[in-house]
Amino acid sequence: MAEVELAFDGGLAVITINRPHARNAIAPSTMDELEKALTEAADAQALAITGAGDRAFVSGGDLKELAKLRTEEQAMDMALRMRGVCDRIAAFPGPVIAALNGHALGGGAEVAVAADIRVAADDIRIGFNQVALAIMPAWGGAERLASLVGRGRALMLAGSGEILGAAEAERVGLVDRILPRASFEKGWHALASSLANGSAPSIKRVMAGVSPDEAARAFARLWVADAHWEAAERVMNRGR
Repeated sequence: MAEVELAFDGGLAVITINRPHARNAIAPSTMDELEKALTEAADAQALAITGAGDRAFVSGGDLKELAKLRTEEQAMDMALRMRGVCDRIAAFPGPVIAALNGHALGGGAEVAVAADIRVAADDIRIGFNQVALAIMPAWGGAERLASLVGRGRALMLAGSGEILGAAEAERVGLVDRILPRASFEKGWHALASSLANGSAPSIKRVMAGVSPDEAARAFARLWVADAHWEAAERVMNRGR
């Protein structure tokens, strides 16, 4: 059975980490499949990442598998490799939505913050609790957490290993939207599909920091597209 599943729905690519027996923890083989899935999804307009089941989004690294790494060199290679996967998620050209179907802990929280948007079921928990294993975030999560919630709060959260409920995570800016568990699947998919079918990919590129000319060129391409004129006609004819 594949550890990572990739599906397409129009312009939306959905990556599902499919290791429910290990609470979707990431092993080296999972990294292989994530890299392959990201390559195959490269042309999608938007990307969603979620976990199988309703217990865990990603529960971190798979300790049983990663316990085989006993040297500093091995640990560094693994950290850089998964950091590269998270960097690819963050650099995806279209919007990336992390659909937190379950708990996102340790490395799972690092995967979540690599996305542009985090949508969470109302009963999940999220935390950078690597300190419980006497280690630190190594997949880019510390830096991304600081950019989301501020340096001081990031240090407090990662340094203490505090685990937050969905409501508190939303309050501090770690989660962007909470959905009831009963409507979670439908809700996150509707949001992701709307981002895949609109101008969000172009907006993301502008937000990443482009020149005024590049921003204007992106706008101009959208302006002359059929989708713009069809939408404009609907608006102009609305009162007739």
